Amino acid sequence: MRKLILIALVLAVPAAAQDYATSLKTTGVVDGMYMIEGADGFAGGNITMLVGDDVFLIDDGIPPTGSLLIEIAEKIAGRSIDYVVNTHVHGDHVGGNSALADDGTLIFAHDNIRKRLLEDPSVSGGPGGLPVVTFSDAVTFYVNGHEAHVFHVEAAHTDGDAVINFRDINVIHAGDVFFNYLFPFIDLDNGGSVAGYKAGQQLLIDMAVDDTVIIPGHGPLATKADLRIALDMLIDAEARVKKLVDAGKTLEQVIEENPLADYHEQWNWAFITTERMTTTLYRSLTDG
Repeated sequence: MRKLILIALVLAVPAAAQDYATSLKTTGVVDGMYMIEGADGFAGGNITMLVGDDVFLIDDGIPPTGSLLIEIAEKIAGRSIDYVVNTHVHGDHVGGNSALADDGTLIFAHDNIRKRLLEDPSVSGGPGGLPVVTFSDAVTFYVNGHEAHVFHVEAAHTDGDAVINFRDINVIHAGDVFFNYLFPFIDLDNGGSVAGYKAGQQLLIDMAVDDTVIIPGHGPLATKADLRIALDMLIDAEARVKKLVDAGKTLEQVIEENPLADYHEQWNWAFITTERMTTTLYRSLTDG
């Protein structure tokens, strides 16, 4: 089941909407930092690259994206990628690990990511893509004159989520603890929880200030206000489903009533549809 869920996450958007990316585009965040995504198709979740004396990467997309990132680093920085931090275990964020490791990149991740990849290393491109340095709670990188504080968010999107706070330049890479104006994927089968997801988002809101730049796992660059909107949506969506659960409705009846209809136009997308978001909330509320 877990492997099927990971494969579905990697494949769902391209299958429904577009092909895999054959090139990447970069968006400047601050001086020396870029958000990277597919230019002509799906490359995986949002990637952050910080360049200078070292090349520091956060996530590396689906498997084909690894080689493209190596090319981008050579083009922008004139060198290979030194470090990559995985924000969680899904194949659209760790799929390039093996290609990067073959090029000499050192891979860091939370303990639980390595444990899950040991069960199925194909998600990261093969055994060579396993993290070689892991942490339980937090680790701080001092790279290119910046402080990147990497910390674990418990039981949110998965059980191995990491968020990276660049404290001195006011940038947060949220990974999939934040989908910007998209229904979030809360992976109940891989240690995620709705309660933990809400708590994680509130933690980031409390950490941010009004002009903090937030790089979501999916979607465009965001602000604290965008994250607040996402959390408010999730809180209200859960309350709408809970009202029907408390009334004794079955999952089929809840889906039929479509309690999230008001959010469909803005938040529905190829992988987490309105129906699937409803199902996730129902399962969370009923332990189903």
